[in-house]
Amino acid sequence: MTQYPISRFPVPRLADLPEDIRARIEAVQEKAGFIPNIFLALAHRPDEFRAFFAYHDALMERPGNLSVGEREMIVVATSAANECQYCVVAHGAIVRVRMKNRILADQLASNYRKADITPRQRAMLDFALKVSARAQEVDEADYAALHAHGLNDDDIWDIGAITAFFGLSNRLVNMASIRANEEFFGMGR
Repeated sequence: MTQYPISRFPVPRLADLPEDIRARIEAVQEKAGFIPNIFLALAHRPDEFRAFFAYHDALMERPGNLSVGEREMIVVATSAANECQYCVVAHGAIVRVRMKNRILADQLASNYRKADITPRQRAMLDFALKVSARAQEVDEADYAALHAHGLNDDDIWDIGAITAFFGLSNRLVNMASIRANEEFFGMGR
């Protein structure tokens, strides 16, 4: 994939970025061993980069009843429905690592309804896909179904907010033709 640009928009040099953004990217690079293309692609608009990753972190690192792996499952299933290759590949890699399961991400991306998941996780993803495609139809029956699986209103908010945030992300990534790093494809396999 390296012969293709990572985005159709300008990608700044790391050395040219504001210190806080450069430090954030370097920390990610140190942890992952590479720089995910989304970081470089969004860095050309520093204020948006900061806002995007602040909200990302608030959703994905928030303590609560959803595990970090379940949060990533939401991203993979909804990103597959939104046809966002970058997010399916990148967050699929994170699902494989977080859930310690080499096949789950592929199951979620192709058809989460057939994936090896718990009934609670199925209810969670059913709700996420409804929010993704038909949020205007969400009603009290949807909340009751999630409550029956032990999910509380904060959990439901998390599912909906993650879904909505990554709906934005999916559309932005597709619009900008941001490519997934080759490194993601082999992670956790």
